[in-house]
Amino acid sequence: MSIHTPPRAPARGETAGDDRAARDDKGPGHVRIGAILTCLAGVLVFLALVAPREVGQVTPFALLRIPIEGLLGAALLIALPPRARRVLAVAAGTLLGLLTVLRVFQMGFLAILGRSFDPIFDWSQLGSGITLLEDSMGPAGVIGTTVGAAVGGAALVVLMALSVRRLANLAARHRTTTIRTVAVLTGAWLACLAVGAQIVAPVPVAARSTAALGLQTAQQVSTSLHDQRIFDEQAAADAFRGTPGANLLTALRGKDVVFTYVESYGRSALENPEFAPTVGAVLDDGTRRLAAAGFASRSAYLTSSVSGGGSWLAHATLLSGLRVTNQHSFDKLVASDRLTLTSAFQRGGWQTVSVMPSNSGPWPEQAFYGIDRSYDSGNLGNRSLTYSGFQTPDQYTLSAFEQIERSNPDRGPLMAEIPLVSSHWPWAKVPNLLDWDAVGDGSVFDRPGAGRSDPVDVVESDPDRMRDGYRRSIEYSLSTLVSYVEKHGDDDLVLVVLGDHQPATFVAGDDAGMDVPITIVTRDRAVLDRIGGWGWQDGLRPGPRAPVWPMESFRDRFLTTFAR
Repeated sequence: MSIHTPPRAPARGETAGDDRAARDDKGPGHVRIGAILTCLAGVLVFLALVAPREVGQVTPFALLRIPIEGLLGAALLIALPPRARRVLAVAAGTLLGLLTVLRVFQMGFLAILGRSFDPIFDWSQLGSGITLLEDSMGPAGVIGTTVGAAVGGAALVVLMALSVRRLANLAARHRTTTIRTVAVLTGAWLACLAVGAQIVAPVPVAARSTAALGLQTAQQVSTSLHDQRIFDEQAAADAFRGTPGANLLTALRGKDVVFTYVESYGRSALENPEFAPTVGAVLDDGTRRLAAAGFASRSAYLTSSVSGGGSWLAHATLLSGLRVTNQHSFDKLVASDRLTLTSAFQRGGWQTVSVMPSNSGPWPEQAFYGIDRSYDSGNLGNRSLTYSGFQTPDQYTLSAFEQIERSNPDRGPLMAEIPLVSSHWPWAKVPNLLDWDAVGDGSVFDRPGAGRSDPVDVVESDPDRMRDGYRRSIEYSLSTLVSYVEKHGDDDLVLVVLGDHQPATFVAGDDAGMDVPITIVTRDRAVLDRIGGWGWQDGLRPGPRAPVWPMESFRDRFLTTFAR
């Protein structure tokens, strides 16, 4: 004969649904598994709620915080009936999971680019990052990493939803204990907020980082849409669109005007105590050497539109006179008929060329920029196996440009845009400056003593080595430019040297800003007299009080100064 025990009526504060959930865990094994799952769920949700803003702030003591979102959420959930509680718990967990994924993006952008992730326009930046990773990981590694990240992100959202639901059920089953705990912790949160308590600066114990992230994201969306409207309005108005070629750049007629971007050459290279002494010495020595060769120079700063990466956006900003901060704006720009500095030279009668050793294959923006001939890794002729692509020696790039273009006796005046990439992340391969007559097809850089090439994974795992590699690469690039002017400079050369953006924040520092140096070098004093009103400082190294212009203002100033 079987004895049936009638079901126990729910105790005060419990619900029938909670009782069914409680009866699901039968036996010691189920109880232990349930307790483990509950602990894991609690840890996951807690970490999501208290995670600080930046990677460098993630330490054990920095996680000792009281999240107000968790307290308010617990109070709300236990006040709801079972069905509404389950629905809200899953919705809240899903939202928390999505915000956690967003926080990971924010941490990455702050660490690398020194700015917050833009949820409207920055998705294309992830694709650019994947392209860069392919150089060090290979296609298979990149595919595995990308798939793993996507699966991990989706799993995090699902697990967060299940975890919040599990914790909500637990709180409802122990309603009285939950209410008391929430009350005590809320009082502690208010007290910590009042006194600004911090265990690890600048992370407050009274945490509200999840709510702040949600608010920041909403504000970022609004700001991005507003900035895009302003960009569209400014793009529609181009004072130089209809200027005849005969009236453009008349004060530079007959000159070879060469714009060279030194990758990641930011103001930090001149002011960060870790780099400034030796980089400054290279520039000061270069100023003396060029003066001895009859050249003079003036320098200042531009505030780039990007930091840590996105060089093509900075190039577009300088050349178009519009502040280009994201791929969406870039795509709209290159689909327009806006006059760029390069197309202005083309309209004015110069032969225009680009030398971009890190590019491979056709360059879609060539027609927009008004470039007659473009050289890349496929037709530049570099035969170095060690230094190619983003590691192409700047000396080879300039030597090839000289041999292919400037040494042609039948040519007319040239305008060239040349991104120099030896100082490109990850700063593991830094060539030595060689005799110019020995450069040849670049294979000489593979010989012993022609440079320092460290394993990329070793350098990337050691921040000190990365910063040292950055310093050495900047010194190499600047020394190469000085030597190039000494070797190949003439009365018709006007060289514009500038950085595209600051390096990543773990190299430049958290408060490095977005300024980059810019210098004009020439033998023709009339050219420097033209820019006398700019207030730029003499020499290759701008001082702390040198003028600072928005990078997007350069096009109009340059065209106005050198026009009829």
